Amino acid sequence: MIPTLTLNNGVEMPALGYGVFQTAPEETVAAVEAALAAGYRHVDTAAAYGNEREVGEAIRRSGVDRADLFVETKVWISDYGYDATLHAFDKSAAKLGVDQIDLLILHQALPGRFDLTVDAYRALETLLADGKVRAIGVSNFMPDHLDGLLDATDVVPAVNQVEVHPYFRQPAVLAADAAHGIATQAWSPIGGITFYRDSGHTSTLQDPTIVGVAQAHGVTPAQVMLRWHLQQGRSAIPKSVTPHRIAENLAVTGFELGEGDLAAIDALDTGRRGGPEPEDVTLESFGRQIPEA
Repeated sequence: MIPTLTLNNGVEMPALGYGVFQTAPEETVAAVEAALAAGYRHVDTAAAYGNEREVGEAIRRSGVDRADLFVETKVWISDYGYDATLHAFDKSAAKLGVDQIDLLILHQALPGRFDLTVDAYRALETLLADGKVRAIGVSNFMPDHLDGLLDATDVVPAVNQVEVHPYFRQPAVLAADAAHGIATQAWSPIGGITFYRDSGHTSTLQDPTIVGVAQAHGVTPAQVMLRWHLQQGRSAIPKSVTPHRIAENLAVTGFELGEGDLAAIDALDTGRRGGPEPEDVTLESFGRQIPEA
C-alpha cells in the first residue's frame, strides 16, 4: 500500500509519485503505463517537459479509473501572469485529457519579476476556487520566495517541490515548508546517478553508507533513499524508464530505517545543488514557448 500525505487543504496525495522529467515523449507512454501497472497512482509531469500529452495517453490506455489517480503538473515561467496562467491550465488539461488537475504548481520563482510570479499564483487560486484543480503549490521556491508569496496571496501552497536528496538536504527549505504547513516534495530524490561526490563515486547507488544500510535491511540503495524521504515526512518523485526499477522504487513499505540509519544518511549532505540556482532563473535565460498542442 502506497502511503499518503494529507495536504493542508485536506486533499490526500500518494506520497510516492512517478516522475517523467527528461523522459522523451516517445518513451513516456510505455513508461507511465508500466508505472501504473506496477501500482503507482500519482504521476508528476510539467508543461516544460514536453510530454503531458503522452502522460495523458498512458493514463487512458492503462484502464485505471481517473478517480484513483493523482495527476500533477507545473506551469512554466513563460506562462506566468494572471491570464497567461489561466490559459496554461487549459493547455495542460487538454494535453493530459482531464477536466480537473489534482495538483497544479508554479515550476520556478521568477525573482527578478516576482510580480509575474504573484499574478500566476493568483490565477492558481482562481482555478482552485473554481474547482478546476484540487490543490495548488510551487516548485523550487526558497524561504524568501515563500515569504514574498505568502505576503501577497491568500492560499498557502499545499506543496513545494524542490531538489532534496541525501547529498543536498536543504534544511532551511524543509524548515520553512514545515513552519507554513507546506508539504515538501523531493525531485531527484536519490540524487541522480550522475551526482558526483568529492569521494569520486559516480553513482549515489554505489555510496558506501547507502549500500551498507541497504545490505543491513536486505533492500536496494534506491529503496533506502526513498524510505528515508517517507520516514521524514516528504513526498518523493523518483523516475526511471526501466520496468523492474519502476516497480522496485515503489516497494519501500516493508522495512523501517532506524534512527542511526537516518542520521547516517543525513550526514551525507554536501550542500551542493545539482539543479539551477533558483535566484538565477530569468525569462531571458530560461524562457521557452509552451505550445498549444
